[in-house]
Amino acid sequence: MIEELWKKIKRKDFSFVYLLYGLESFLINETKYLLLQSLLNEEDEDFNLSTYDLEETPVELAIEDAETIPFFGDRKVIVLNNPFFLTAEKTKSKVEHNVKKLEEYLKQPSPFTTMIFTASYEKLDERKKITKQLKTAASILEAKKLNEQELKKWLKQRAAYNQVEINEDGLDMILSLAGTNLSLLTSEIDKMALYVQDSKLITKEIVEELVAKSLEQNIFSLVDKVISKKMDEALRIYYDLLKQNEEPLKILSIIANQFRLIYQVKALAQKGYGQQQIASVLKVHPFRVKLAAGQAQRFTEEELTKCIQLFAEGDYQLKTGSMPKNMVIEMILFQLGHGM
Repeated sequence: MIEELWKKIKRKDFSFVYLLYGLESFLINETKYLLLQSLLNEEDEDFNLSTYDLEETPVELAIEDAETIPFFGDRKVIVLNNPFFLTAEKTKSKVEHNVKKLEEYLKQPSPFTTMIFTASYEKLDERKKITKQLKTAASILEAKKLNEQELKKWLKQRAAYNQVEINEDGLDMILSLAGTNLSLLTSEIDKMALYVQDSKLITKEIVEELVAKSLEQNIFSLVDKVISKKMDEALRIYYDLLKQNEEPLKILSIIANQFRLIYQVKALAQKGYGQQQIASVLKVHPFRVKLAAGQAQRFTEEELTKCIQLFAEGDYQLKTGSMPKNMVIEMILFQLGHGM
């Protein structure tokens, strides 16, 4: 668990080797930053911090560095990025690693060196001897994408770190508006915490006022307005996007992707799949599946098929210039709003 790992680091209960892997790069970067802040003084970083990209540099050179006594201070830190030899993934790298050297090092790591592996891979190859050995020797962070409840827990903790609170309606609203990108969510919480220093409470209203919507979230809102037959509001969002110089083709592409997701979620749900299973099959965040499932209830499969055909026709019109780009999207929105 990340909380336990961070507590140990803050207590200066360090390991000689760390393995930070997974697709949630924000958690990996935050953990690496915490380690560097805790292990090295600012003046030591120039002399006692080395970073290696293992797609470009053989691991044995990093090990040689790790076994060299630091010139200044008591400890040195070696960061090793992209250890592709821990995975089954194919790589374009032509670097050959002496993995035996690493296996030997892990049996008896240097007492004056902290080695940090950062691996932005979803899975490691557990069949490999080096993977098993590294997992045995290292303190591990598996940085998975957080589900809805984990995101809410993270946001509450981040609010508490800033000495404020966020209520349940505020949590729902920030996930709806800002999506599930942990780095963006953290930045938004930090910003709102400064704004509510008097009340110490982040509410739904505060979130609506301060959180900037991404293009995808704006289009999700646009789709929701169309489904609810609130065409004035849908068109207002669309015209605002045009004022922000968003390309009609890009807008149409994201609308089409949202409807494809709604169609796929509906089809899988009818086969008995749960939301977590659907998220895994479609490789999207469970929170997006939850929102799409709500929208899917308002359509039949036949209606969704017609919508997707409509987007294909619109894409052709935009690319061939058979009518003004702005009008293509407007016509599609009207057809969606009045034909369902």
